[in-house]
Amino acid sequence: MTDEQGTSGAILVVGGGISGLTAALEAAEVGNDVVLIEKGASFGGRVAQLNKYFPKLCPPSCGLEINFKRIKANRRIRTYTMTTVKSVAGGPGNYEVTLEIAPRYVNSNCTACGDCAAACPDEIPNAFNFGMDMCKAAYLPHEMAFPRRYVIEKASLSTVGADAVKSACKYDAVDLDMKTESIKIQVSSIIWATGWAPYDAKKIDNLKFGTSDAIITNMMMERMASANGPTKGVINRPGDGKAIDSIAFVQCAGSRDENHLEYCSHICCMATFKQMSYVREQYPDAKIYVFYIDLRTPGKYEKFREERMSDANALFIKGKVAQINSESDGGVTVVAENAVTGAKISQKVDMVVLATGMQPELAVQGAPIAMNLDSSGFVISDLDKAIIAAGCAKKAADVVTTTQSSTAAALKAIQVSRR
Repeated sequence: MTDEQGTSGAILVVGGGISGLTAALEAAEVGNDVVLIEKGASFGGRVAQLNKYFPKLCPPSCGLEINFKRIKANRRIRTYTMTTVKSVAGGPGNYEVTLEIAPRYVNSNCTACGDCAAACPDEIPNAFNFGMDMCKAAYLPHEMAFPRRYVIEKASLSTVGADAVKSACKYDAVDLDMKTESIKIQVSSIIWATGWAPYDAKKIDNLKFGTSDAIITNMMMERMASANGPTKGVINRPGDGKAIDSIAFVQCAGSRDENHLEYCSHICCMATFKQMSYVREQYPDAKIYVFYIDLRTPGKYEKFREERMSDANALFIKGKVAQINSESDGGVTVVAENAVTGAKISQKVDMVVLATGMQPELAVQGAPIAMNLDSSGFVISDLDKAIIAAGCAKKAADVVTTTQSSTAAALKAIQVSRR
């Protein structure tokens, strides 16, 4: 255990996605010291996994690269990856927080040359691509990774692999003897920006995720459409690589359902409209079917929705999907009831995309300390205790709303730090 005394009025930001980055920068750029931690091996969060933002359809590098540059340039921000909160003692204005840093097995000598990965014979499912391809057990988290440093999954290394990665590194950066480390910091307030996780589609029995390669989730679709994804941006059916002649989108997959997520995740409809654009770019004549309960594209997004709904080869069916059945040719049949006409529909398609909802990360991983969560696992801010929720830790939201929320959280944290 080592002690790292924070300066008076320092702010801890837990979570290094777009929300945490925003909160940290907003606080630091007006003069506050900030400790920014991320449990993963790099910053960027879910946004880094996207192909494009809506409604302008620009890549995530537009927002992340400038934020990474600002973080590097700001000496008031101390960053820690592979780090989690172990305990919190004290009170507002004077918290003592114990952080636990997991071993990366690669030290700061790393230049990201890639020699360790090239030499490594051991492969693991690529978590960044939701397991749709494999990567080496010594890997760079993704192309935009910040910090740009490799990480090693030691448990997946064979004896031969361990020797290979150590021998390949000419900078003495591979350290397979790294241990878990704990440090203590002093902060005045804590911003929880722990983000969200895609709801586990395997829990939705009737939609049969995991039983057919033709059934994917909306986040898998984002990775597939990305140039740095498992298919280098080509949208085709996983498994056999078939080009898409028809595709179905199933809205509210697990959302607005008391057995799964009781709330609407707010962005799933827009995500589907965005992904329709991906399909249309590659397959001008493909048939697109969208099964929905309600279409929610409030305010500024109405025009985006109207443009996609005017597609002559897109059919929108108001009705909850009852089940999805696998077919012998690799396709699937989506079974639903049209809520407007009452007709039962069985639509065969090449592939189906489940629009799974956004679940707060703390509902999946559990909160590391006692804190106020609502029934769905979202963080409830306690301003008296200087515990402040930001972004998708607070509620399901799009990127724009998330950054606004994070700016507000930074302001609240600053107010506590300057009392």
